Amino acid sequence: MAAKQAKKLELVVTKPSDREIAMTRIFDAPRDLVIEAWTKPELLKRWLYGPEDWLLTVCRIDLRVGGALRFEWHHKSGQAMGLSGVYREIGLPDRLVWTEIFDEDWTGGETLVTLTFIENGGKTTATQTVRYSSSAARDAAFQTGMATGMDQSYNRLAELLNSGA
Repeated sequence: MAAKQAKKLELVVTKPSDREIAMTRIFDAPRDLVIEAWTKPELLKRWLYGPEDWLLTVCRIDLRVGGALRFEWHHKSGQAMGLSGVYREIGLPDRLVWTEIFDEDWTGGETLVTLTFIENGGKTTATQTVRYSSSAARDAAFQTGMATGMDQSYNRLAELLNSGA
């Protein structure tokens, strides 16, 4: 019997309002595994980075309302990019809400991120909606290639989930 070739699932990027960008991807995995990949630092480090030369090297999560998060990506050239945030809502298994602000604030202030998880038939739809301080900040963030980087990250996440790791 020939192996069935998996269809590549695509990242869908929309702008639901003048201040938001939403990124949605369906994963061929149960919701609890997708949530674990989003909440365990040792798993996040394996997939949450865009280009291969920008690795997530620092990942701290205090997964509780009011708990802090810290992510730092380091480039092989020595450059670094970091962000900090605070969890506002832990509504698992359905949603997480947190703030983010980059060390070098190129997004025009703090953003609010809402991540939802919907499971249907063993597949999980993850939708990450980022609300910016203004429409100009949203448009500037969109122009950075964030969708391409998130697509690369989500492709790695899909591989991780399918590997059983």
